[in-house]
Amino acid sequence: MHFLSYALIAVAAYLLGSIPTGFLVARVKGIDIRKVGSGNIGATNALRVLGKPAGILVLLVDALKGWVAVRVVAMLIVEQFSSPDLLGGDRVFAAIVASLFAVLGHNYPCWLGFKGGKGIATSAGVLTALVPWALLIILSVWIVLCAATRYVSIGSLAASATLPFATWLTTRDWTLTAVTGAMGVLAIYKHKGNIQRLMNGTEPRFGQKKPEEAAQ
Repeated sequence: MHFLSYALIAVAAYLLGSIPTGFLVARVKGIDIRKVGSGNIGATNALRVLGKPAGILVLLVDALKGWVAVRVVAMLIVEQFSSPDLLGGDRVFAAIVASLFAVLGHNYPCWLGFKGGKGIATSAGVLTALVPWALLIILSVWIVLCAATRYVSIGSLAASATLPFATWLTTRDWTLTAVTGAMGVLAIYKHKGNIQRLMNGTEPRFGQKKPEEAAQ
């Protein structure tokens, strides 16, 4: 495929990922989610500030953005611009490009001054399409640690750190391992505020009704 085709995938995936679901759902309720709770537009802040139905909606739509970017948008462009003999390799690279840019779009949406979420839900949608077995492993890690500590951030950080190892274990593919490793590093970086609060002992536990201090 021509370079411009991959550029088109990158732009399309970024714009899809940059749809600020949490911000839009909150605006329907007359709330600017950037000014309440943690100020994050992600699903966890939406859950704490807007309630369970709205929070679950944000979670599902944010995940869907990632899946659609990889499985629909990228593949449609591949079908249009690939030659039959290169189709397989093009699909893999197109999926990787779409994965990275969908997450970047969620984390740094152009519509909100490049200040978005932490990318956990969108990454989950991407991983469902890209490395589903690795996703099952890190989801198990997330569930166990969230249940044990009641800190969503600890579960997310551990799952992010585990991701490249889970990818290698389930795929034996160095390219996918490197890509998911980069996604994991980005997710950990986006949790820097949570890490500081954990160190200070001020990070709220799941279910703790302190939206002014809530993490994503």
